[in-house]
Amino acid sequence: MFLKGKSAIVTGSTSGIGLALAKALAAEGASVMINGFGDADAIETERVALQAASGAKALYDGADMAKPDQIAAMVARAQDAFGGVDIAISNAGIQHVAPIEDFPVEKWDAILAINLSSSFHLMRAVVPGMKARGWGRILTTASAHSLVASPNKAAYVAAKHGIAGLTKTVALETAPFGVTVNCISPGYVWTPLVENQIPDTMAARGLTREQVINDVLLAAQPTKQFVLPEQVAALALFLCRDEAASITGANYSMDGGWTAA
Repeated sequence: MFLKGKSAIVTGSTSGIGLALAKALAAEGASVMINGFGDADAIETERVALQAASGAKALYDGADMAKPDQIAAMVARAQDAFGGVDIAISNAGIQHVAPIEDFPVEKWDAILAINLSSSFHLMRAVVPGMKARGWGRILTTASAHSLVASPNKAAYVAAKHGIAGLTKTVALETAPFGVTVNCISPGYVWTPLVENQIPDTMAARGLTREQVINDVLLAAQPTKQFVLPEQVAALALFLCRDEAASITGANYSMDGGWTAA
């Protein structure tokens, strides 16, 4: 358990990639604060399981990632409970798809707030403590869309490109203090959110399940395989190790070859 005695916040972690990240950190002994929306009983079940796995504290905070004051309060609560925040992973995100002329302004604002600005607010809150302790790991779940674009995703692509730039900037600012800042850019990840889109797409386009998976969802991924949440979590764990202390400001593609072309 190489993270025993360390503490972490993972935003957007009540399901999917975020929950896989939290589980991986807890399995290595870290105290973990999870965050996100969902069924209260299901969230409590996951919190209890994380605490059992880590042998340390596990907390839940329902902070809305669109609200800077709630992000600051979440970090303050974690610092009080854990004695500091050593690892901060910004994972929360939302999506909306529409041509730019039809893109609702409120959707643009929400996606930029949750997918980009929340990372800024989280980093801003945790960096002082990390600098003071001389150790920290900041990670962000970006996307293949931090490197390439797709039509009808103006806000999402803009936000994820912004994450790549924010990562580089904060990495340079914190490099002398033992703090690393990196992002991971997955392609399509197999999560309940993705799985639940398949029946609607089948009906809307008159396609089979296999056609939706291979010709729609995985059209850009040469491996024709979904990225697994556990694979993202494994890379995140490595970036938290002391062996990764010289890796900072990096954007790790994990997209089945999508951005290799």
